[in-house]
Amino acid sequence: MAAHVVSVSRDETHRFSKEPCASITLVEGMGVAGDAHAGAVVQHRSRVRRGPDQPNLRQVHLIHDEILDEARAAGHNVGPGSLGENILTRGLDLLSLATGTRLLIGGTVLRVTGLRNPCRQINRYSAGLLKIVLTRDDSVAASSAGTLRASVARESFDGVVRKAGVMAVVDRGGEVRPGDSIKVRLPDEPHRPLAPV
Repeated sequence: MAAHVVSVSRDETHRFSKEPCASITLVEGMGVAGDAHAGAVVQHRSRVRRGPDQPNLRQVHLIHDEILDEARAAGHNVGPGSLGENILTRGLDLLSLATGTRLLIGGTVLRVTGLRNPCRQINRYSAGLLKIVLTRDDSVAASSAGTLRASVARESFDGVVRKAGVMAVVDRGGEVRPGDSIKVRLPDEPHRPLAPV
């Protein structure tokens, strides 16, 4: 099946997980209406402490359903909204997208800004889950510095592989629902790999 939305979630409070719902409304330049992380400037508590006037590059969190399959196979009880995502996708390798990629979902447009950097809160949700979404590949660190291979775009050259999804900003708002198709529009070359935001 083509790339599509599996579920959508939001939460008005700063909790780790978000509540699945029938649809979400994306607001241009802000994020998900009714979500604690919506705003033109940073809303994530760790980012606010670093500087409350920074632009919010983390308006919408997308994660691929395939990582939940991997987590369930390892014994973790995870489902839609468990990892705090707003949009759960299937059939799209989010982690290999270039910075600035546009995702067309229904009538909306999201612009991918970077990788979600998973934190220890994940282990509070389910002990050992951090090892699923944050792994090492030392062969990447050993590869020639500054050379990007498309197959490892999601990996930094320190050998850390971040698999907790991507962050995006809303370029065009509207409704997103489960079942909506996702189309990918890559930015002009040269493509920049995703880095944590």
